[in-house]
Amino acid sequence: MSAEEAGGVFHKAQGRTLDAFSAEKEREWKGPFYFIQGADPQFGLMKAWSTGDSDSGGDEWEQEIRLTEQAIQAINKLNPKPRFFVLCGDLIHAMPGIRAVFAGHYHRNAGGTYKTLDMVVSSALGCQLGKDTHGLRVVVVTAEKIIHRYYSLDELSERGIEDDLMDLMKKK
Repeated sequence: MSAEEAGGVFHKAQGRTLDAFSAEKEREWKGPFYFIQGADPQFGLMKAWSTGDSDSGGDEWEQEIRLTEQAIQAINKLNPKPRFFVLCGDLIHAMPGIRAVFAGHYHRNAGGTYKTLDMVVSSALGCQLGKDTHGLRVVVVTAEKIIHRYYSLDELSERGIEDDLMDLMKKK
């Protein structure tokens, strides 16, 4: 299964939102709960590892997708349901051509470059520890480059994604 085919695997959660009333209720302690933590689906590593070439590969994700689907099915059968599911670690196996790594946790915008690899740190939706505003980073990927821009929540809500980024997505 290719990465494109995998896009439909996780569609069931689309459109779910937490309204203000529900968010307020979540602030009140309701008693013990549990959550599920998964780690390192690392799509592509199983093939790379099996062929003995862990520096490349990563072009086949079928085994990892099957295991991820199995994990989601197992979680969905649990009763009571977990409060939430968090997935940590490597999501995909680093393939040749990786140009940027995106991260958070620093609670401010930051970044740097090592050789040809960009490290991009996006500020928090929540508590800000720097001068940045609460926001999100929009990342546009083309065959030639990766372009990213941080937007405050107000900017993104009021103006949306700027035309120059939208134009990049129209090109094949």
